[in-house]
Amino acid sequence: PLLMKNGVGPILAIDADPNANLGESLGLDIKQTVGLVLDDFQKDKIKIPPGINKQDYLEYKLNEAMVEAEGLDLLTMGRGEGPECYCYPNLILKKFVDTLAENYAYMVMDNEAGMEHLSRRTTQNVDELFIISDHSVKGVRTVVRIRELVAELKLLVKRQSVIINFVPDGLDPLVAEELKKWGINPTATIPLDGEVYEYDLKLKPLLDLPDTSKAVRAVNDLMAKLLSGKSESLAR
Repeated sequence: PLLMKNGVGPILAIDADPNANLGESLGLDIKQTVGLVLDDFQKDKIKIPPGINKQDYLEYKLNEAMVEAEGLDLLTMGRGEGPECYCYPNLILKKFVDTLAENYAYMVMDNEAGMEHLSRRTTQNVDELFIISDHSVKGVRTVVRIRELVAELKLLVKRQSVIINFVPDGLDPLVAEELKKWGINPTATIPLDGEVYEYDLKLKPLLDLPDTSKAVRAVNDLMAKLLSGKSESLAR
């Protein structure tokens, strides 16, 4: 929201989680996903008109999967319906996304939880990697493993920011101790917020949360810090 309010958009948002729900959270109606487009392409369900080559037509169909909103465009990756190899269409997809990114001030990608997308090296050329943990010791240890994997794979990530989410009333001493043990100074903590829970439960767009929301204030403070260059993010 802060990026949009500052007029730096449009912003390209990519929901790269196979269990896609970013569109729902933003209040956008998703009728098509990249996964289904690639699936149809692979199974020859897409009839290519005369006079146009495969690559150009696939890029045209991928454009149809884009949902446009005020200050924000969303591309939902989704997933296909079978085990087929998507090597060729995925190459086109990468080129398509790279080309798209050139037209936006910011590209924000929501990845699936865990480390698989890092191992596949699909997370590359990143200015800011948000590593988000819940308020638990296990979550902090997962953060450590993710940081180690980023270093091991030599991924092109300029900065890393550790965010602790769902914090009730300040960091629990055990969580704080675990963070200290690994030398992690969180860039931000996002408080547990009943308004976020209520909006999520009622499927109300999170973008409509009031500025008085504790979580919104914390996220706005985080983004202001990052955009001003005053973040204590972990450079790699």
